[in-house]
Amino acid sequence: MKADSNRSSRLIGPFTAICLVVANTIGTGVFTSLGYQVADIQSYFALLALWAIGGIFAMCGALSYAELGSVMPRSGGEYTFLSQIYHPAIGFLSGWISVTVGFAAPIAAAAIALADYLSQVFPIPNETLVAAIVAILISTIHTRNLKTGSSFQDWFTVLKVISIVVLIACGFFLAEPQFVNLLPSAGDIQPIFSPPFAVSLVFVTYAYSGWNASVYIANEIDKPEKNLPFSLIVGTAIVMVLYLLLNFIFLYSTPLQALAGKTQVGAIAAEYIFGDFGGKLMSLLISFGLISSISSMIWAGPRVTQAIGEDIPFFQPLAKKNASGIPDLAIWIQLSLILVLLITSTFEALVTYLGFTLTLSSLMTVAGVFVHRYKYPQISRPYQTWGYPITPLIFVGVGLWVLIFTLMGKPVESLAGLFTIFLGLPIYFFAARKKLVSSSDLRSSKQSISKNYDET
Repeated sequence: MKADSNRSSRLIGPFTAICLVVANTIGTGVFTSLGYQVADIQSYFALLALWAIGGIFAMCGALSYAELGSVMPRSGGEYTFLSQIYHPAIGFLSGWISVTVGFAAPIAAAAIALADYLSQVFPIPNETLVAAIVAILISTIHTRNLKTGSSFQDWFTVLKVISIVVLIACGFFLAEPQFVNLLPSAGDIQPIFSPPFAVSLVFVTYAYSGWNASVYIANEIDKPEKNLPFSLIVGTAIVMVLYLLLNFIFLYSTPLQALAGKTQVGAIAAEYIFGDFGGKLMSLLISFGLISSISSMIWAGPRVTQAIGEDIPFFQPLAKKNASGIPDLAIWIQLSLILVLLITSTFEALVTYLGFTLTLSSLMTVAGVFVHRYKYPQISRPYQTWGYPITPLIFVGVGLWVLIFTLMGKPVESLAGLFTIFLGLPIYFFAARKKLVSSSDLRSSKQSISKNYDET
């Protein structure tokens, strides 16, 4: 009992896991993408429907991941799920993307965005240097111990949410209201089935990406069979509400013509709400809020690297932990990749096609709920997907829609994403040829997992 108590004291609770989901999801997307949507869609109902559908898509994914996380409560995210559901090679390809660019590129992009927004308020001679310093400092914090890293994550996420709530409240009470008709009319249905709506939905789903963040640190969550599903569902619900209210405030406070085709939607809306200094205030808010986003990804990414190191002896050094139980080598490797991307500025192209690869990976994972139930019908499931089979089918349907339109609209980036995935195949088959993981080890591992499932 004492050993279990000591272990629990080293794990994080549901609040921090929820903070991780919220922080990982809310980035710059919600403050920038509405302008492009307004350029092609003039219906208030259709514009808000975009964010509602994106939220439903994310929630269906969270509900599905919650079941998988409750029966496979191990860090690593899609790497862990896909390896067990389909084949270790499939899981490795997903992990390969996460280890190389899946986290490093978004972190680099968020860090340079932070420096860019900060430069709107303070004179910054070298934005790349500021971005690198931010990445180094936050990475260092997460190498200390779990308590320090989780406390840092909690505080900055709470402050981010409070700032957004204050902005929404000020929009209601200070802005000169525009007429926003929330009820659908005859002309509001056609835009929803138009190509611009489908293209816009691609960017909305990307703005919602991050709803699955807590599955990457499952080993560090106390009572994961209960708290992991709770964090995914509650965190995603919080983001959905904030996104809908934020976009409503943008439309409520700002004329459509002022938003159409503009990137700095948040800054434009803030000027209408607060006056001339509103743009700088919004820039400061976004740059401050990006700290928690960067922190959440720096925390989650190395756990995939660690899981791969634990499974494949060739990569065993990647699983190395410091005295506090933190995979510090994986964190430093990720930081090195971030700095390389910042210096070479190649992360912009990477982020463009990451949306395709991330959607493909999450789509296969959600579809894996059906496969897992078929392969392991005897396993006790602490949480079962609410609305099954409708909810995972909704996610798979919307995900396929997003993939098709992304492939049609950005064929080069999409094919480049697929090429990057399959670059990991030679590495995996090299490990298999060397028999780094024997068939007896695999059987023993599966028996151990099945035993844990039954105990859960």
